[in-house]
Amino acid sequence: MIRLGLTGSIGMGKSTIAAMFADEGVPVWDADAAVHRLYAEDEALKASLTAAFGDVLSDNHVDRVKLSAALHQDPNGFERLNALVHPRVIADRVGFFTRHADAAMVLADIPLLYETAAERQLDKVVVVSAPHAHQRARVLARPGMTEE
Repeated sequence: MIRLGLTGSIGMGKSTIAAMFADEGVPVWDADAAVHRLYAEDEALKASLTAAFGDVLSDNHVDRVKLSAALHQDPNGFERLNALVHPRVIADRVGFFTRHADAAMVLADIPLLYETAAERQLDKVVVVSAPHAHQRARVLARPGMTEE
């Protein structure tokens, strides 16, 4: 199996490229979707985040607005968050690779691929890029995004 990584900055078109691979039958793992799923379903993670950052849950899901506010209060917050979340994300990705071991190729969409050293688990990496004007337009079209 070829384990292909997909990365690029916000608004570059990673989701579009991932969808193109999926349309061709390539199993796609999405790091952002995995984090959202873990924030909703992983009880141990929710307990760890609550212990580390206080009340960051709403309706028994990690509330990203509350978590963001807590992170901005803590100078080491992002390091502590990464130490809690990244091992679970890695385990989720490894499980995906295992479940799709019979596929000729899998694609892992990982925005922070190099920042998390995920390239070590991959055979090749595709970096998506787009002109600044396209990136800006895509990002500003997202809900809640502003110039700031």
